[in-house]
Amino acid sequence: MKPIIELEHVTYQRGTHLILQDLSFTIMENEHCALLGLNGSGKTTLLNMINGYIWPSRGKVRVLGHPFGSTNLPELRKSIGWVSSAFQERIHPTELAQEIVISGKYASIGLYEDITQEDIDSSIALLERVGCLHLANRSYGACSQGEKQKILIARALMSNPDLLILDEPCTGLDLFAREQLLSLIEGLCERSDGPTLLYVTHHTEEILPCFKHALLLKSGQLYNHGETKQLLTSSTLSSFFDQQVHVHWQQKRPYVSIERSVPIT
Repeated sequence: MKPIIELEHVTYQRGTHLILQDLSFTIMENEHCALLGLNGSGKTTLLNMINGYIWPSRGKVRVLGHPFGSTNLPELRKSIGWVSSAFQERIHPTELAQEIVISGKYASIGLYEDITQEDIDSSIALLERVGCLHLANRSYGACSQGEKQKILIARALMSNPDLLILDEPCTGLDLFAREQLLSLIEGLCERSDGPTLLYVTHHTEEILPCFKHALLLKSGQLYNHGETKQLLTSSTLSSFFDQQVHVHWQQKRPYVSIERSVPIT
């Protein structure tokens, strides 16, 4: 296996505020990983750094074997698929689903390139894979939240990425739409020819069995990194959240409930 993401003593500082502090970890190929952290833990900053949109104040970053500082980052981004709810706001509501998917090949918002028949065929195949072929000619604004997320996943796969980052993809979905999307993500994990997945969430119940490794990010620091089953325990998460919680596993997924007690001090 080859390393997909490598951070060595990475710190990101804005003014006097330390947003990320001395992060060091490695995610290997096909080591599908869940990144867990509360709001304000630094998850979005970390994702922007992995994608090369911001630069570490200190430390080293290598993604897909390419060291930042001697890498063409716009080209590197074509090998990284990134899906987030925030990205939806940047897509024009009149743009057609198939056009959005094709734009993923060029890592652009909007389609400005001359497309080929191969592009069309690939987009159709991807829309079919995510169960949205019937939406090919539907405007983005007319799609449901769940449909939008599936279209963005198809878009992210258009360039055959080596790394696929799913940033809280279930935000805004109802129970049934969430489970449908998670089933699709599980299928991506199981593909031998698929990308390495980094799944970002603050809801443990979304962490599927295929995410065998986990990163716990707290206040900009790496709290822990290891096997999911060993990390997501009642004692570890109680300390991580500074609140007494109970973890129970159902269908190989961890569910957290808050104990009715005072916060841990």
